[in-house]
Parts: sequence; C-alpha cells; structure tokens
Amino acid sequence: MQTPLQLTFHDLPPSPALQTRTRTLVADLEKTFDGIVSCRVAIEAPHRHRLHGRRYRVRIELGVPGESIVVGHATNDGAHENAYVALHDAFRAARRCLADHAGRMRDRVRRPAA
Repeated sequence: MQTPLQLTFHDLPPSPALQTRTRTLVADLEKTFDGIVSCRVAIEAPHRHRLHGRRYRVRIELGVPGESIVVGHATNDGAHENAYVALHDAFRAARRCLADHAGRMRDRVRRPAA
C-alpha cells in the first residue's frame, strides 16, 4: 500500500485489540490483491437500542488504480452486536469486491490471439 492505513472509531473508544485485528485483515487483503493504493476503515457504534443493544457498522474505502471501492457493511440481525463479527463480515465483503475488480482488470487486458 502506498499510503498508511487510516483507522477511525466513531462513538466508541479506540481499542488496541480491534486495531490489531484490523491491521491483520488489511494485510490479508493486500495478499489477495497487491494493487491497493490506500485503505480507510471506520468502525462505528451508533446509538444504543433499548431492545437490541449496540450494533456495530464498519465502512471500508479501498483505493485501487482507476477506481475507489467502498464497502459499508451493516445488517439488522443480532450478529453485529459484536464488533469483531461486524469487522470480519465487512472485510469478507471487501475481499469479494476486490476479486470482482481483479476480474474486471484481467478482462480489460487483451491476450494476443494464438
């Protein structure tokens, strides 16, 4: 990556454990697709619900050559009451988007006819 990872926390205190896990997941993304130029991750804990507790949201912005990939992952199920589950789901979605982008890049490069 050309620029360092930008990690922000909204409405929750910064957690060293979440920071370490995020850095590990970003390193895994770089192994999947080495053309990542920049990465911004925002972990949000919006307001607290009376019945459902806190549900975390994770937003990932990836800068790749010629495009910007944004993954904003939030669901209404109870799984995202755990920040690590929300983080894992968001990075899984980002990995799929990067795989789609890599496929489009391969299709743009024409192979010579045999």
